[in-house]
Amino acid sequence: MPKIGNIILPDYPLLLAPMEDVSDPPFRRLCKMHGADLMYSEFISSEGLIRDAMKSRMKLDIFDYERPVGIQIFGGDEEAMEMSAKIVDTVQPDLVDINFGCPVKKVVCKGAGAGVLKDVDLMVRLTKAVIKGTSLPVTVKTRLGWDEASINIDEVAERLQDIGVQALTVHARTRAQMYKGHSDWTHIERIKNNPRITMPIFGNGDIDSPEKALEYKNKFGLDGMMIGRAAIGYPWIFNEIKHYFKTGEKLAPPTVADRVEAAQNHLIWSMEWKGERVGIVEMRRHYTNYFKGIQDFKQYKQRLVTSDGHNELFDIFNQIKEVYANYDNALTGQ
Repeated sequence: MPKIGNIILPDYPLLLAPMEDVSDPPFRRLCKMHGADLMYSEFISSEGLIRDAMKSRMKLDIFDYERPVGIQIFGGDEEAMEMSAKIVDTVQPDLVDINFGCPVKKVVCKGAGAGVLKDVDLMVRLTKAVIKGTSLPVTVKTRLGWDEASINIDEVAERLQDIGVQALTVHARTRAQMYKGHSDWTHIERIKNNPRITMPIFGNGDIDSPEKALEYKNKFGLDGMMIGRAAIGYPWIFNEIKHYFKTGEKLAPPTVADRVEAAQNHLIWSMEWKGERVGIVEMRRHYTNYFKGIQDFKQYKQRLVTSDGHNELFDIFNQIKEVYANYDNALTGQ
């Protein structure tokens, strides 16, 4: 069983990836309900935390039912990273994670996220600053390297472990790939097989089905895997994978009623956490994913993304359940 500091994770844990504008407390709560073993906040700017930026501060919200949960920070300045680690320490998550993997230009331009892959010495200094600023275990999420010609994850893994990093998650793409092309887990497998490496190594990238999860689990021999985009609008993926690991059989897919319940819970929790107006508006981006692949759904989606009141939205949800009750029976074979 992998251990991060005092956190004992189950055998081959499934981690929920930190995703900007997605991995907030309402979404994490759903993923936890459906089997995620370890989750992270959206990534938080170290400079934003120090400036006391409202959005950054709000991302520090964690709840006991989520545990174990980590808070992820990013930045390119040592002093800011140390100070933000001290701020994170005060809300007592279970660990602090550093983002050295975000490929987005506005982050990379500040010498943060995947931008640090070009300068491993800086990566080490930034990590040391975070370790100095917190009493919690420190973990890192990164990528294989800047581009195909500069894959440096072997050096990165050894040097980070040497200064006290307690687990490493690797997105098996380079920064140049962004989210395109295939991920290549053979590089992560090589780190795991390095006799010097004793910290848990988790893989990330392209896990979108129970079959692929089992194939990668058996093929690469890592300590666990992180799931990101496949969980958006589909939190069931965690339990589906666990069931498949145990039995070799696939769980029945969620019915339309299951999807409505998840979307409705997500909306309720979003309104509770963000306030009604913001909760309703920010939920709109999720409906396409919750109801993907359902026939003739366009008119309902249009109403979901234009309705402004929660009562109206709940009425639409009820109509969807009624209209698609027979569709559910077809889905579940009843």
